[in-house]
Amino acid sequence: MKEKTTIKPIQEPGFSHKDPVMDAALSWLFLLQDLPPNSPVRAEFEEWLEISADHRRTFEQVSSDWALPEADLVASQLANSTGSKAPAKPSSPVRRVQSFRLPRHLSWAMVTAATIIVAVGVSQYPALLLEWQADYITATGQTDVITLPDGSQLTLNTASAIKLDFSDNQRSVELLQGEAYFDVVPNPLRPFKVTASFSEVIVKGTAFSVRKDPTQDIIVLEHGKVEVTNIPDRLMQAVLLPGESISATLNEFSPVAKADTVEALSWVKGQLSFKDKPLSSVLAELGRYYPHAIITLNAELASTRVNGRYRLDNPELAIRSLVAAAGGTVSRIPGGILILR
Repeated sequence: MKEKTTIKPIQEPGFSHKDPVMDAALSWLFLLQDLPPNSPVRAEFEEWLEISADHRRTFEQVSSDWALPEADLVASQLANSTGSKAPAKPSSPVRRVQSFRLPRHLSWAMVTAATIIVAVGVSQYPALLLEWQADYITATGQTDVITLPDGSQLTLNTASAIKLDFSDNQRSVELLQGEAYFDVVPNPLRPFKVTASFSEVIVKGTAFSVRKDPTQDIIVLEHGKVEVTNIPDRLMQAVLLPGESISATLNEFSPVAKADTVEALSWVKGQLSFKDKPLSSVLAELGRYYPHAIITLNAELASTRVNGRYRLDNPELAIRSLVAAAGGTVSRIPGGILILR
């Protein structure tokens, strides 16, 4: 008796689907590439297509989507961001798939898909290192409210991680990645310390946020009082009062500035609030909560200024609503990648 090929869902980061038919269609798309015409696997594939109209329709969708010209751009951008090498595209144009027996011109789509998978995998590698260090960690799109050993509360934002060090004499939190909001229980005898890349924040009882970006730390004080020290140069210090913020880099502090705490801390309530911001900067914020790539092809669209308040529990819906309001369109290709025009 002939043993059938088992089609398993694709497990690479960014390519999992709740829909098992979509998973199977993507798996068939990769499996069939470069198989000889008389391969028994092709016969099994035809049998799978005949099981339901949904199988046939889904496979046609993914095969045509991977052949989109935009896939070239996605692969190149992701490869550049991770140091991978994007494949060279053949000179002949990619045409819409007309047959379920994969034509040779779809080879580029397969190479592109492989590039995307490798690039995304490389970009997610640092997350594995965090798991060795962090006491608490959130995935992209997830937030978590944590009660600390002293009774203080910490809200951990999307894709963030912290390490704790609490003892009889100290209360210390290291922000390893992302952003956190602290509501600290007062205790004059045990100052509460938060460290990030370039800053150390000392408090005795207050509410504030610390955000760790690649080139700077951003501290926003909601109420109370905090002392901020620059870690590379500990002689560099600043004091924040309610409604103020400061950013710290490797070499300097920014001037202390007034902060719109309602906007800056709206994420604590599961929202993103913004006023008269370019769409590109809002998309960069929403991209922190969306687990896949967002590619904008329209420069005019990216510069359009927008206002609004959106819930963060469905970032794709927020992105689609914003882009539609700005006069653009959104296409979604397999893997959740959004193409904005």
